[in-house]
Amino acid sequence: MPDLEGGVCVACLFVDRPQLRGPGQNSRYLDRSKSSPINLFLDTAEVDLSDPFFEFIPGVTGRLKSLVIDVEPEELELVSAYLTSHAPLLEVLSIYSSSDPVLPSALFNGDLSSLHELCLGHVHTGLPWRNMVNLTLLTLTYRSPPVSIGQLLDFFESAPHLCEVDIFPTTPISGTRTGRLVPLTCLQRMDTSGHSSSHLFDHLLIPVGARLKMEVNLPSPPVGGRSPRFIDNLKNLSNFTTIKLDHASTGTTFSGPNGEVLMVPQVGRTGLALESLAHFDASKAERLGVGLVESPASDPIYRVLLPMKDLRTVTLYQSENLLIFIRVLHPSTNSSGAVVFPRLEELIIMNSGKFGLKVVVAMAAARASRGAKPKTVRIAGWLQPTYPHLDVLELKKHVLHVKCGCNVG
Repeated sequence: MPDLEGGVCVACLFVDRPQLRGPGQNSRYLDRSKSSPINLFLDTAEVDLSDPFFEFIPGVTGRLKSLVIDVEPEELELVSAYLTSHAPLLEVLSIYSSSDPVLPSALFNGDLSSLHELCLGHVHTGLPWRNMVNLTLLTLTYRSPPVSIGQLLDFFESAPHLCEVDIFPTTPISGTRTGRLVPLTCLQRMDTSGHSSSHLFDHLLIPVGARLKMEVNLPSPPVGGRSPRFIDNLKNLSNFTTIKLDHASTGTTFSGPNGEVLMVPQVGRTGLALESLAHFDASKAERLGVGLVESPASDPIYRVLLPMKDLRTVTLYQSENLLIFIRVLHPSTNSSGAVVFPRLEELIIMNSGKFGLKVVVAMAAARASRGAKPKTVRIAGWLQPTYPHLDVLELKKHVLHVKCGCNVG
């Protein structure tokens, strides 16, 4: 029987239910539902495509409000053959399969202009549809062959009200489109994390306030002989509040109110984390984590970190340059003598071995003399090293709170 939702009669047909297999029952059901919109779920895993039910699909295509198809690859073309008529009421279309079968472009006579949501899971498509003026959500995932940037840009241009985009990491993206820019003026959220999408973002204009979760290579190859555009696009995000400079194999993560960006290093590049950080306005960053394996000089670090006036928490993970960053916090060890992170409240040192605590004491004393005394220094270690008791007492003179998760001798 049809369901009543908010006074609107919506027929929900499930082809794997025995009570809906008889042609007489299907006919009576559709007659009783009259012209009400239909939400149809097609799961042919246990249904023969010669089932009489399929005879009724072409006659009700014009009433479809939502359609979910979950079929085996060899059945997709057969099912699609019943879906060639125009569906002017169709708002939601979800198609799932495996092994990336080709989705026929003649689906609904090539007209999906009424769609609000399009979800394609492991079915290959060239995104041939145009006039997607009502589309607000796109979810895309498959394994091969690649979808070209040109196809994506054509699709985005035809969907001016697109708000949410999810492109899963298995979906390969290839090619570039020299000089082409496509604005996504209504974009609210876009997730392309899990694979590098630098080339795609070279061609997209991201609106201020859009939430992004993405992974990009830095630097990206020039487009048409010009510098990569995606750096400027990312500046349109809101101010990043958390930055993690991670190992060279992992990259640099920027996160804030409008999402997360992972900058992935190119093979053989060094100093990438600092280089990528220099491209952004980090003046509102409040938390910084450092876990780099490279050992850059302190002055370049100082120049990059100096604009971060609002930083409150620094976490230094065990690495070759842990002491370099501690020295950067010392006002007397950079070229100008200015205080880096003047509002620093908490310094966390995650150390897997023993290091000289005296460098921390000297740094804290110098900051205190400049009116930039940290409130808390916390030292945590996995190997529980032992630090001299006098060094710990000296550190407590220049810091309001010392938390030492290690042994004091």
